[in-house]
Amino acid sequence: MRFHFTMLRRASVILLTVCVGCSAQAPASGGAPSKESPASSSASSPSSPAPTGDLARQIERQVRSHYSLPPDVDLALGALRPSEFSNYDQFTITFISADKKQPYEFLLSRDHKTLLRFTKLDLSKDPYLETMKKIDVRGRPTRGNKDAKVVVIDYDDFECPFCSRMHATLFPAIFKEYGDRVLFIYKDFPLEEIHPWSVHAAIDANCLAAQSADAYWDYADYLHANQRTVSAKGRDGENAELDRLADLQGEAHKLDGSKLKACVKAQDDKAVRASMKEGDDLGLNATPALFVNGQKLDGAVPIEDVRATLDQALKDAGVAPPEHKPANADAKAPATSSK
Repeated sequence: MRFHFTMLRRASVILLTVCVGCSAQAPASGGAPSKESPASSSASSPSSPAPTGDLARQIERQVRSHYSLPPDVDLALGALRPSEFSNYDQFTITFISADKKQPYEFLLSRDHKTLLRFTKLDLSKDPYLETMKKIDVRGRPTRGNKDAKVVVIDYDDFECPFCSRMHATLFPAIFKEYGDRVLFIYKDFPLEEIHPWSVHAAIDANCLAAQSADAYWDYADYLHANQRTVSAKGRDGENAELDRLADLQGEAHKLDGSKLKACVKAQDDKAVRASMKEGDDLGLNATPALFVNGQKLDGAVPIEDVRATLDQALKDAGVAPPEHKPANADAKAPATSSK
C-alpha cells in the first residue's frame, strides 16, 4: 500500500493543545531557541519566520503523537502568515517521506498554546463533481451504458486480492442488478511495491484495450479470478504467463496479433504511470478505491455498501434505483467471479 498520511484525513478541523515543557526532540527546522514572547509573534507583516526552538519541538511532538507518524516521516515547518481568524497565524507543515511530500495547513494561536488543523471548504463547489473533473477517463474501456448518469471509477490492481473481491462484487452481481443505470470504468493503480506483476498486467490489459474493450474486460475478469494461477508461475514465469493470456484473448477476439505482440513486448508504462500519479494526487493509498460520481469507497466493502452508494447517486441524478433481492439471496452468490 501507499501509506501517504491517511491519518490526516480524519476531520476538517482537529484541535491540538501544545503542552509547554514537553521533553526534547530533534527540531523540525534548524535555529537557536526563540527568545520571542508570544505577543511578538507577528501577523502584521506578510509572513514571519517559521517556528523554531522549543516551539518547533512542541509542535512536532504534538503532531507526531496525534497522527502516529512513523519515524521515517520528517516534518518541515513553514513560515507564519496572517490568517483570516483573529489571534491566529497560518502556516504549512510538510510531511516528508521517501517518495512523497505532502503539505497541510495549520493555525497557530499567537500565544503559542493552541494548534488547529486548517481545512477550508468552498461551499460554492460540489466536491464530488470536482473530484470527477480530476479523473481522466479518455480512451478507457467501459462496461455498461455510456449515457448513464452514474459513473463508477475503480482504481484497480490486477494482483490485489481485495480488488478481486471487489471485482466479483461488481461483476456480475452489481452489473446485472443495475443494468443500464451505471457505467463502469477501471483505472490503473498497481501497488508494485508489494505486487510484482501488477504493472506488467496493467500494461498487457491496456494493449488489449487499445483494440477491444471486450478483450480488456475478459482479461480483467480472468486475472481477478485467477491471481493465484499467475503467481504460481513464480517470478520468472509470471510475466510470460500474463503475455500468454493476453495473446489468447487477442486470438479469441480476433485482434491484430502483430500489433498486440508489439505492444506487449514494448511494455510502455507511461499510461499506467500517469494513472498511478493521478491516484496519488487524489490521495489514494490502497486498492480497490471506487469513486461513484465522485464519492469515494475505500476497500472491498460489502455489497450492501456499494448498493447504498449507487442508490443515493442514482437518486441524486433523478434516476430510480432498482429493486433489490432479499439479503439472504446474496449469501448464495459465489465468492469469486469465474470465466
